[in-house]
Amino acid sequence: MEYFWVTLSAVAAAALLTPLVGRVAAKYRVMDFPDEARKMHGRPIPLMGGVAVFVALAAAVALALLMGWLPGPYIKWKYVIGIVCASFILIVGGVIDDKYRLKPARQIVWPILAALVIISSGVGVKFITNPFGGQLQLDRYSFTVLWWGGIPYRLTLIADIFTLCWLLGMTYTTKFLDGLDGLVSGIAAIGALVIAAVSLMKEVSQPDTAILALIVAGAFAGFLIFNFHPARIFLGEGGSTLAGFLLGTLAITSGGKIATTLLVLGLPLFDAALVILRRLVWYRRSPAVGDRSHLHFRLLDLGLSHRQAVLFYYFIAAAFGMSTLFLSGWEKVVALGVLASILAVMVAAVVSFKQGPAAASGEAGRHPDNRKV
Repeated sequence: MEYFWVTLSAVAAAALLTPLVGRVAAKYRVMDFPDEARKMHGRPIPLMGGVAVFVALAAAVALALLMGWLPGPYIKWKYVIGIVCASFILIVGGVIDDKYRLKPARQIVWPILAALVIISSGVGVKFITNPFGGQLQLDRYSFTVLWWGGIPYRLTLIADIFTLCWLLGMTYTTKFLDGLDGLVSGIAAIGALVIAAVSLMKEVSQPDTAILALIVAGAFAGFLIFNFHPARIFLGEGGSTLAGFLLGTLAITSGGKIATTLLVLGLPLFDAALVILRRLVWYRRSPAVGDRSHLHFRLLDLGLSHRQAVLFYYFIAAAFGMSTLFLSGWEKVVALGVLASILAVMVAAVVSFKQGPAAASGEAGRHPDNRKV
């Protein structure tokens, strides 16, 4: 029953807190105004939704601690403290950015600090499993920095650098994905549910990891009630980065289920990499400058409705995420290849669609991101 109660508590807390956070955001004018062509809403929408997700997360974790469901053999006390503190850092930085629109160079400070807190709490990738057999050890070079409470805190340079890059990659994947109502919050809930399911498999057997994953899923699901199209509140910077950050952290604490998380976030991850490459190489501009070149916008250009585009992402994330319950190591690599192929086909379809009308109207050379919507 603990799985049911922690999930229900997170859903209920997020559902109750979200309208309150929305009113606070509106009062202090922490709003997303439709002042850019790529923005889909026609009126100002409150931001700071990540605050409701974080408070719901913290409340459900507190319940799990009170009932003795956490900590456990895999989710230790220091991990719980690290995850809550790191999440708080992301939310504080996100609220500041929502209000004052920080420059990208200042925005990245908060995810880096959050990742360093997680690493300092002992969460890290010790090895990478070779899908074709064997392991690549990342913790061979380890140095004890200090002892606290009888627990050694070590610096494992290669493992810590890999963990930092992994967490930042997941954080910015969901940040870039946050372009349609309910997209990130739904994907976060699906991803956490998949990790919970994997953690409860007989071969894995990590009930404490499953509890934490269900808390994350419940918090985002409760928020999704108000965030699905047409959204009444947005996640904001803090919430959109928190989603990927928590999924990345759960992937590590669940025994290095990096492939599982990559399958859930594979499509937006490949899309984000392609968009960054296009901005840097083709258009020669900062990858932090937003535009309509992401796949979720391209799906709208193909004629899908707002909800259809979001549900397409949900389906891909759920289908490929749940495939990890029965796929072996090398088969997961094949599944990632299929995801990359899906993205390539979708991009090719959009390019063909846009070139046809453009050629007929003499506008083939126009930059696609300058189109007003």
